[in-house]
Amino acid sequence: MSNRQTPSMERVLQRAQYPDQWPFSARDFSRADESSDSYFYLQPRVGVFHIDDQAVRALTRFYASNLPQRADLLDLCSSWVSHLPDNYEANSVTILGMNQDELDANTRATKRVVQDLNKHPTLPFADDSFDVVTNVVSVDYLTKPLEVFKEMGRVLRPGGKALISFSNRCFPTKAIDIWCRTSDMEHVFIVGCYFHYSGAFERARAHDLKPGLFGLSDPMYVVEATAK
Repeated sequence: MSNRQTPSMERVLQRAQYPDQWPFSARDFSRADESSDSYFYLQPRVGVFHIDDQAVRALTRFYASNLPQRADLLDLCSSWVSHLPDNYEANSVTILGMNQDELDANTRATKRVVQDLNKHPTLPFADDSFDVVTNVVSVDYLTKPLEVFKEMGRVLRPGGKALISFSNRCFPTKAIDIWCRTSDMEHVFIVGCYFHYSGAFERARAHDLKPGLFGLSDPMYVVEATAK
């Protein structure tokens, strides 16, 4: 995305007019492959990035500037890597994902939880447990996003941050239907809707991380919101 277009992307949620009611249908959260996600994620993908190197570096730089030090952090839909800066000092890093081998390979984790959020969206943590919740290139796979975002708000301490990052790459058979038929700008609005209708967050804002010029890398976006 060019620099001329970038401000429009970042203003999407500033100008958003949200409908009075949840605007999505059951079809929007259907998928081409409705088989168990446990089977799909059975094979560990340790060492595999799902975005290119420039996008990875852009996300890590964003974290370096935006993650509070000594925080209790929860990384949802996690894997063998959480993209945290090498010098970032967290109080704790709890990771929740689908594959035990991948989680075991994540050296930044202090606690590991295997859970399928599409089957069990309730998070197994007490209220006000975390300062930050992250989710990297996985929001497009959530079939119960409203429930998950409400849970994120519950487990975050007041004033805590939720950082939802995504690109335009995915496993198309497992991504939800509405994600596969909408644009990057619409993806920003969709995630903004999740925050808005959860009722747990202040107005979300969007960041275009601009990993590379003129489409030479994967795009990378973050939608950020603060817990009430």
